[in-house]
Amino acid sequence: MEYGKLVAVTGLPGLFELMSSKSDGGIVRSLDDKSTKFVSTRIHQFSHLESIEVYTIRDNVNLIDVFHAMEKATASLPDEKDATAIKKYFEQVFPDMDHERVYDSDRKKMIKWFSLLKKHAIPLVLSESVEDPSAQDEPAQG
Repeated sequence: MEYGKLVAVTGLPGLFELMSSKSDGGIVRSLDDKSTKFVSTRIHQFSHLESIEVYTIRDNVNLIDVFHAMEKATASLPDEKDATAIKKYFEQVFPDMDHERVYDSDRKKMIKWFSLLKKHAIPLVLSESVEDPSAQDEPAQG
C-alpha cells in the first residue's frame, strides 16, 4: 500500500485506500478492517493525505512533514482522547505548528492516522519521489 493512495473521507472514521474513482464517487478499502465499499461524492468528500497541509507559524507544511517529525520523535504518542496531552506532544515534536488555527480535533486525527500508518507499515513517501527515483541519484554538474 502506498501513502499516495490514501484518503480521508468526511463522515467516516479512519483512513482508506482509494481503489478506483468515478465521477459520482469512489471505491475505497478501509485500513482498519479491509472492507471495500463505494462512497458517493454527493454525501462525502475525499481528501488525499498528500494534499493536506498543516498551518504553522511560518509557511504551511504538508502533513507528511508532521508525520516525519512524529517518526523521529523520542516521545511516545499520547492518548488520543487527551487533548491537553496531544497539544503538549505537538508543542514538543512540531513546535512550529500554529495551535490557534490547528484545532484539537485535527491534532487528534493526526495521532490516529499516524498510528494507523505505523500499524500497517506504510512508508511515508510522497508519490512524486516514488515515480522518478533517477532524479535523486543524478550527480550535480558544475
